[in-house]
Amino acid sequence: MPVVSITLLPGYSQEAHTRLVGRVARSVRSVIAAANAGTTVFVNEAATYQRDGKVFSQGGPELPDASALVRQFLELMQARQLDEARALLAPGFEMVFPGGKPMKEFSELLAWAKTRYTRIGKHFERFDEVWGEEGTVVYCTGTLEGVWLDGRAFSGIRFIDRFEVAEGRIRRQDVWNDLAEVAPRA
Repeated sequence: MPVVSITLLPGYSQEAHTRLVGRVARSVRSVIAAANAGTTVFVNEAATYQRDGKVFSQGGPELPDASALVRQFLELMQARQLDEARALLAPGFEMVFPGGKPMKEFSELLAWAKTRYTRIGKHFERFDEVWGEEGTVVYCTGTLEGVWLDGRAFSGIRFIDRFEVAEGRIRRQDVWNDLAEVAPRA
């Protein structure tokens, strides 16, 4: 069974240690056929180290949990706290909703939505992450509920949102859902 040792400089939070241990264990089990109970990951702390002639005694900055960042963004959008949501976005943020037209401003999204429904909300079922060299891709899946333009309620409509997160900010959002399949016809 695999045993993995990680060495960090001091200064990282307990939450960072916990996230790192859990993610490394899952990474190992994605390559090695090992049981969860048989995978051991632990963190050591080194007081100092030297690299390239420089001495370091403190770790670098922590990145936020990408799934938690995405969830916070979606909840802020749903509550129409747009300035707070905007603060979580990277420069050049782009979103693409059904229909495929890229948007860069919330005003574009709100104008697009006004032609479809009067209110919409998301029930989150799960968040999945894929880690890569450029950042983290977060998939959020669940169902939509809301009110059509004619006043009728809807619920239980599937959605998938795909987010690209890098350096603690959201760079891109792609949205797919079944709204068009159940929308009232004019």
